[in-house]
Amino acid sequence: MKKYFWLGFLGLFFFEIANVYFIMPMPGSQRMNSISLAYFLYKWRWVFRGFFLVLMLIGLVKGNWKRKWIPAIPIILLAAVAYLANFKMAADAMFKQPKQLLLTDAAENKVDINRLVIGVTVNGESKAYPIRFLGYHHFVQDVVGGKNIMVTYCTVCRTGRVFEPVVNGKNETFRLVGMDHFNAMLEDATTKSWWRQATGEAISGKLKGYQLTEVYSTQTSLGKWLQLNPASLVMQADPAFLKSYDTTLKYESGLSRSNLTGTDTMSWKDKSWVVGIRLKNGSKAYDWNRLKKERIINDQIDNNRVAVVLSDDNKSFFALKFPVNR
Repeated sequence: MKKYFWLGFLGLFFFEIANVYFIMPMPGSQRMNSISLAYFLYKWRWVFRGFFLVLMLIGLVKGNWKRKWIPAIPIILLAAVAYLANFKMAADAMFKQPKQLLLTDAAENKVDINRLVIGVTVNGESKAYPIRFLGYHHFVQDVVGGKNIMVTYCTVCRTGRVFEPVVNGKNETFRLVGMDHFNAMLEDATTKSWWRQATGEAISGKLKGYQLTEVYSTQTSLGKWLQLNPASLVMQADPAFLKSYDTTLKYESGLSRSNLTGTDTMSWKDKSWVVGIRLKNGSKAYDWNRLKKERIINDQIDNNRVAVVLSDDNKSFFALKFPVNR
């Protein structure tokens, strides 16, 4: 009967590893089309755990263990793996939400004006959320101009998007659950569906295919944002996470060489910077190096003329759309 113990041990050991591997940036995991498998393992995790634990218990009780201390070794090892997988390597354990969302006006602001922000204006009220803080938290939920919003940012794919966190007419809460194809994934509290940060689309779970409503936002330097929106409030550092926030400008200036969050200074590489424009019937990406050189790129997408413009701070960019016949 001891074989049941070892089958249960191996099954639970590899299950806990797989449950993290497919939704975290592990070697090879982010290049697999494994989101369905990852969600299946997650959804039925307590069934798997219960089954393997029962096998271990049967083997432990019914097995003829001459040395009673032997099972203690794999049990301790299994406990260590489960603890690491669920309390240290889990996305929401590594990157926590702010304990308090602090915002001040420009006069009280302590954020360097050279820092990049995601700016939002709704019903005449403006707020700026520094990427320095969003990069750690991955998302924050707030209210701007009476509208509930969720400001999100993925440091791996450098995508900042703002959505209305409203699902089936109800204001929803989310948590960071992991990553798929190098893009952050969020989970809603009600249905436990998984949502892609870059698009606001549910990719697994009961709400698969559902789309969050996007809120218009702008990525600029804080200095440029305050120049355009002098009455804006600015998100400040949460004292509880001061050691977790980036203290350099390397990431935002493109000088980081991290495998995950670094930048390739060449054009059209996996980690190269681009500015993307998506219209109703077409989309295009524009090389950041070209934009820095030309300052303005004029083009046509679908039936619209577009212009991508780089500001004089070399950080703030804007996309403008004009009718073709104008």
